[in-house]
Amino acid sequence: MDNQLDHMPVLSRGRHRNPKRGACFMELASYLAGERWSDHPACTHPLLAALARLVNDNTSDESRAELVGLVPSIIGLASDDLRVDARIALRCATTALPVAAAERQLALAVSVLAAEEMLARLDGVPSGRLSEQSRRAMEEVPHAAEQARRFSRAARITEKGFRRYAAPNAVQLSVVGIVQACIADPDVLLRRLLEEAIADCDALIRGPQTAEPAVPAPAHA
Repeated sequence: MDNQLDHMPVLSRGRHRNPKRGACFMELASYLAGERWSDHPACTHPLLAALARLVNDNTSDESRAELVGLVPSIIGLASDDLRVDARIALRCATTALPVAAAERQLALAVSVLAAEEMLARLDGVPSGRLSEQSRRAMEEVPHAAEQARRFSRAARITEKGFRRYAAPNAVQLSVVGIVQACIADPDVLLRRLLEEAIADCDALIRGPQTAEPAVPAPAHA
């Protein structure tokens, strides 16, 4: 891997025709995965790949090189399970909501509730309960949280609508909210968001890591 890393294309914004012109985060993933050069490789869940592209393009040139180490961890995280979309949307919205400007808080709070509702529906548990991460995020913006609850009671999103519209919108809104937030270093928060989203997907798709089973001792005659 070290020799391969020495010859890797340099991370930069946007799409690139070939590795000699540089690479975005997901183009580099396609390169390392041995796939056809693309910023939409099959090796990664589409919504997680979308988040990675957004983080890549909205991180400053000075900080983008620090994302390289995350690329191998995104390879192989592919799944059709809608829970993956919901977890990514929830991670994004709960990360951005406490720091986003007031005009973005309602949409992000609605995204939190929509992701929680979808997870409850998919898991077959009663809706209306919030995870600890969602509860903490909503407590930071009580006015927007109350508005979001009133709005969400009047709307019920379909699974198709969530995957096609609500989840991608949550990711887009969250990255923009972080980039435009009045915080000292949005690059740090963007990187943390991507790290945590990758960890969430890894836990859902690959499951908990278990030790290799011990080899049984040979039976004695």
